[in-house]
Amino acid sequence: MKMIFLGAPGAGKGTQAAIISEKYGIPTISTGEIIRGAIKAGTEMGKNAKAYIEKGQLVPDEVVIGIVRDRLAEPDCAKGFILDGFPRTIAQAEALEAMDAKIDLVVDLMVSDEVIINRMGGRRVCTQCGATYHVTGNPSKDGKTCDKCGSELTTRKDDVPEVVKDRLSVYHTQTAPLEAYYEKKNLLQRIDGLIGLENVTAEIEKLMANLAEK
Repeated sequence: MKMIFLGAPGAGKGTQAAIISEKYGIPTISTGEIIRGAIKAGTEMGKNAKAYIEKGQLVPDEVVIGIVRDRLAEPDCAKGFILDGFPRTIAQAEALEAMDAKIDLVVDLMVSDEVIINRMGGRRVCTQCGATYHVTGNPSKDGKTCDKCGSELTTRKDDVPEVVKDRLSVYHTQTAPLEAYYEKKNLLQRIDGLIGLENVTAEIEKLMANLAEK
């Protein structure tokens, strides 16, 4: 099954994508993770993208579209995939269509800006393996180091409140119109992102099962 997960930064897209990916054996394509990896590696693309991300702005379309096109061409995407963080604009959605990637389902996780600002302010990320925690919702054992590799936890620069507000503004302006775009195509399904992690997963699975029966 080929799916897109929509929702504002911090709505829970990445968490749900990881759960569904592991359970159903389909890859998650997170442009954010790919770009952050390039930044950490110091590649040319990473250097170009870094300035945009730290200001809460979107990385230019041509960079992101190229990343996704290459990734979808890999063999593990043949039976399905989850796109997390792409498309972010109507132009990217149109580019995705041009790749002949026939999307089956678009899941939109609905979470208020106020909740997201509080949620992302408490997010902590491992400096080495990239594991994600939250100071109240999912803390590491000691609150300072990663449970998986023992490395130091840090707050991403784009998770500080001022930048989160900028990211949300960009989202509402450039990404939210995708809801109407996919609604017209009868692909969009909205889920309340505050009903609890397991309940959100269950709702996504129901949508997948309904489509599989058709």
